[in-house]
Amino acid sequence: MATFYNQATLSYTGGTVNSNIAAGEILEALTASKTAVVDTYTPGSDITYAVSIVNAGDTPFTNLTLTDDLGAYTFGTQTLIPLDVVDGSVKVFVNGVLQAAPTVVTQPQLTVSGLTVPANGEATVLYTARTNEFAPPETGGSIQNTAAVSTAKTADVTATETVTVQSAPILQINKSVCPNVVTENGQITYTFAISNTGGVAADAAAQIVLNDTFDPILNDVAAVYNGTVWTEGTEYTYDLMTGAFATVPGAITVPAATFTQDPDTGAWQTEPGSVLLTVTGTL
Repeated sequence: MATFYNQATLSYTGGTVNSNIAAGEILEALTASKTAVVDTYTPGSDITYAVSIVNAGDTPFTNLTLTDDLGAYTFGTQTLIPLDVVDGSVKVFVNGVLQAAPTVVTQPQLTVSGLTVPANGEATVLYTARTNEFAPPETGGSIQNTAAVSTAKTADVTATETVTVQSAPILQINKSVCPNVVTENGQITYTFAISNTGGVAADAAAQIVLNDTFDPILNDVAAVYNGTVWTEGTEYTYDLMTGAFATVPGAITVPAATFTQDPDTGAWQTEPGSVLLTVTGTL
């Protein structure tokens, strides 16, 4: 509900006199709400937003403009935008029916123009944004972005949504073999590089298990984890008949990544936590 005030002025030969101030209220027929399909994000992940614009009045709203600041925040003297709109992702539905492609501008903020909300109806704008190098990756980081619906008659109608960075390990594994060409009865080493780009360590409670089946089967197996020789049966198991290798749950732990923000550009840089496991044997 918005209050408005109005005062008249009466001018005549003898002077000028003001009227009393008349006050009225506008019942807001237009409301907006915003929802993110996911609650959390990771570097480079997609977030789909739905902005619902509801018209509770008996008159349609036409030629509306929706803007979204894409989570813009201040860093020193700069304004950083942590989200990029995915090309072609903007769609408009009116009362659940998909409409023709709207007029869209994606830089520096999202602008969708020419929207219509029928009387006692609803328009929904869907769009997907991808986190970029300005999205805070540290534990506790978040992106708060606001959508505003502009009308010619009333103040902007706004809706805000917040998503937080995923507070969990994010693990990757890379396997390599050396040498690539080996003679029969020769020695070979498999190296497993495990990295964590998440802000939380994968500790023993994460129960990491690495499984592999070596083909051809290895003999005289030796496993070394971060420079420390492992003991079969304590940190890993190996079946000489099948070549099945497995680490004991929790034997592998991976530290959290570390994050730094460039003082000049504001871009976040990630240094993954990492560990190395090598398994050596003869063919």
